Amino acid sequence: MTKFRPCIDIHQGQVKQIVGGSLNESGADTNFVSQHNAAWYADLYKKHQLKGGHVISLGQGNQEQVKLALAAYPGHLQYGGGVTLDNALDYLKLGASHVIVTSFIFDKDILSLDKVKQLSQLVGKERLVLDLSCRKKGEDWFIATNRWQTVTQTAINEKNLETLSLYCDEFLIHAADVEGLQGGIDTELVKKLSQITATPCTYAGGAKSLNDLKLVDSLSNSTIDLTIGSALDIFGGKGITLEECLAFNQQSD
Repeated sequence: MTKFRPCIDIHQGQVKQIVGGSLNESGADTNFVSQHNAAWYADLYKKHQLKGGHVISLGQGNQEQVKLALAAYPGHLQYGGGVTLDNALDYLKLGASHVIVTSFIFDKDILSLDKVKQLSQLVGKERLVLDLSCRKKGEDWFIATNRWQTVTQTAINEKNLETLSLYCDEFLIHAADVEGLQGGIDTELVKKLSQITATPCTYAGGAKSLNDLKLVDSLSNSTIDLTIGSALDIFGGKGITLEECLAFNQQSD
């Protein structure tokens, strides 16, 4: 059954919700800036025993907040943002359940399977999440790196996901074109993901209401989880409450 997965996005040292496609070196279009630090959100997720959430560092200057979040809910939050062979084990020691990796496994816009294998061997397949966040180009979706600004040559297709699934525990896939817009999920992408991979997968991007949780559950035959950010009340949103998400998860247990 589809589950709601929580998130903590950190940008310029603060918990924020941004419009994904706008992220660049100078900043981003911002939907919400929290008065609370990352530990406050981690404590909230711990209180409600929410599992499989992710902490994402968007750029530089976020490590203090990252450490606070991982320490507050050790063993239950995944971490992504600048993960490499040199620091992956450090984040696991800080309390991350998994490390999430995107840009490191690409050389410019070419996927390096050697790097994927090295990371998997280092941290263990069961502690590696591959972030295959993507943008649509023509009729297909391609993995996007470098703050989702560089669209790579690697397509989201059955062959590629089957190969990558050999080295990771889960996929995290943001639909960068709709991320933060609260205009609805990318239904075509969700449906496609459910058809081309059996690997556990969390989709993020565009969710605006409880109906999106139900829609992902229906489109994916209950195989894909959903992250909700900007529309959620704890991030200043008016589309859906955390209580509604918790109730949905309880129904699916």
